[in-house]
Amino acid sequence: MAEPTPSLAPARPPTGPRVWNNPRARAIIYQVLVLGGVIGAAAYLIDNTLTNLAERSIRSGFSFIWHEAGFAISEALIDYQPNHSYVRAFIAGLLNTLKVGLLGIVLVTILGIIIGIARLSTNWLVARLASVYVETFRNVPLLLQLYLWYSLLTEMLPGGRDALSLFTAFYLNKSGLMYPVPVYDGIHPFMIVAFLIGCVGAYAWGRYATRRHEATGVPTPRFWPSVGFVLGLPLVVWLIGGAPTAIDVPQMERFRFVGGWHVSIEFIALLLGLVVYTGAFVAETVRAGILSVSRGQTEAALSLGLRRGLVLRLVLLPQALRVIMPPLTSQYLNLMKNSSLAVAIGYPDLVAVANTTLNQTGQAIEAIAVIMAVYLTISLAISGFMNWYNKRVALVER
Repeated sequence: MAEPTPSLAPARPPTGPRVWNNPRARAIIYQVLVLGGVIGAAAYLIDNTLTNLAERSIRSGFSFIWHEAGFAISEALIDYQPNHSYVRAFIAGLLNTLKVGLLGIVLVTILGIIIGIARLSTNWLVARLASVYVETFRNVPLLLQLYLWYSLLTEMLPGGRDALSLFTAFYLNKSGLMYPVPVYDGIHPFMIVAFLIGCVGAYAWGRYATRRHEATGVPTPRFWPSVGFVLGLPLVVWLIGGAPTAIDVPQMERFRFVGGWHVSIEFIALLLGLVVYTGAFVAETVRAGILSVSRGQTEAALSLGLRRGLVLRLVLLPQALRVIMPPLTSQYLNLMKNSSLAVAIGYPDLVAVANTTLNQTGQAIEAIAVIMAVYLTISLAISGFMNWYNKRVALVER
């Protein structure tokens, strides 16, 4: 029996629309549907919220921010009076939040590195003291620590004329820390500009030194030239401007100190709590990063005759930085967000100002939306910068 001749007719195309059989087109359709669902749900929630607010005769919108605030803020980096608008009050609260957050990031980095290295010390006592610090402050809630620091400072420090004198012109009492500041002069803005230019110059010099070292193998000094850029340029501008030396020193009058600059006890307690608490987590991050570097790196560096301090600075920390950066970013974000607990001890940060605004205007949604938007923006800015820096220190595969 002869075998059937194979058919030469072309295969039938798959049934159904061609677009749906394209994986890329399907993915786009799914994303459009999901996006449409999210937009629809958001529109429903917004419309439902506005309808309920209108039924209850509750005002909505952000027009209130231009009205007179009518409340005082105990400390602010800008000129603020109760007759100013809510916008200015929010700005004052935001600057207070940034002040404690950015200063806290700097201090917690220094403290975390010191404690993390101390945890790996060959000195038994130093290593155990660092371990006690980490295990104690890492496992006590931050809010309790803020209450502790605030209570200790307000109970132990003297008041009024009995203020502790620190370094002659610094005074510390229950109301806070008073310290001298330079009297404003017209040359000071130019010094700030010179400082920023010096920072750019130091960065450019560092990149040049790196490229020259890679190309020639000859090490180029970095530290002192960078110091010259950052501090030398403002010093030259200061000298050109007449070298003003007037200092506003705090002086005790009848009931309080006048002159100089004042930092409240609430700010000091908040900063202490944030730095001590977050520093314990940063210390563990630093310790883990150093331990991730192969022990052979240390042995090789020691065999070349490098001292242990140079081994740590030139060999271990640069390699550990690649492991440290991602969790360190999370700790920076936690510190900034945890600063919102300032309201518990009376520091006038953004949350405290928003709470007062909410109580006066009754516009809770708008006040909370401002808080969320500000913290989201700050967190994205910090994470964006840290991700950029993390890419710079990451290993590049060939």
